[in-house]
Amino acid sequence: VGNVFGFKALRALRLEDLRIPPAYTKTFQGPPHGIQVERDKLNKYGRPLLGCTIKPKLGLSAKNYGRAVYECLRGGLDFTKDDENVNSQPFMRWRDRFLFCAEAIFKSQSETGEIKGHYLNATAGTCEEMIKRAVFARELGVPIVMHDYLTGGFTANTTLAHYCRDNGLLLHIHRAMHAVIDRQKNHGMHFRVLAKALRLSGGDHVHAGTVVGKLEGEREITLGFVDLLRDDFVEKDRSRGIYFTQPWV
Repeated sequence: VGNVFGFKALRALRLEDLRIPPAYTKTFQGPPHGIQVERDKLNKYGRPLLGCTIKPKLGLSAKNYGRAVYECLRGGLDFTKDDENVNSQPFMRWRDRFLFCAEAIFKSQSETGEIKGHYLNATAGTCEEMIKRAVFARELGVPIVMHDYLTGGFTANTTLAHYCRDNGLLLHIHRAMHAVIDRQKNHGMHFRVLAKALRLSGGDHVHAGTVVGKLEGEREITLGFVDLLRDDFVEKDRSRGIYFTQPWV
């Protein structure tokens, strides 16, 4: 978007959508694996995957956090996840959390006979530290890591997506900070633009909003950019907020 958003002559400006030419999309790797590969890894088909975020998100020790993960997975969930600001605080350093969560995953798997997962947040202050955390997750044998792609940045996200593809890790994306950019109706950009950018950068799935609950979002508009993230070809449909026909392959 360049510098146009900062021009003095403009009081406000909003980018609602853009069409990405197929010749440009081919220069990106895109998602590390995708829906089918994830279902194959989990050996779960024909139904939605059920999961939850551990609460309280902050304040638990790594041991108690891992215990909560175990109880959720043992109780029937397919996965649990770190929240966006669960990172590496003094009360729960990232390495300790990874170890206790891995223990919870393997214990619940042995008791249920199902493949389980926990989205370990690998977001860090540098790309090097982020990859270090992803490497440790892979060495533990867990199936998936997580990244805050807006706070971490697109370069970091693409770097992690490449690592995940090369090393068999699934990648969940959190959209923390999106509302700073897309919430105002007369300035910034719509989340569908951020979603398209993410599809290029790489991620196997991303928070898209709930339509119901505590977060804002209109049903048809939200389902529109869900399709933009999932389908190979999306027809223009302004009633769903899709301003351009978008071929991805």
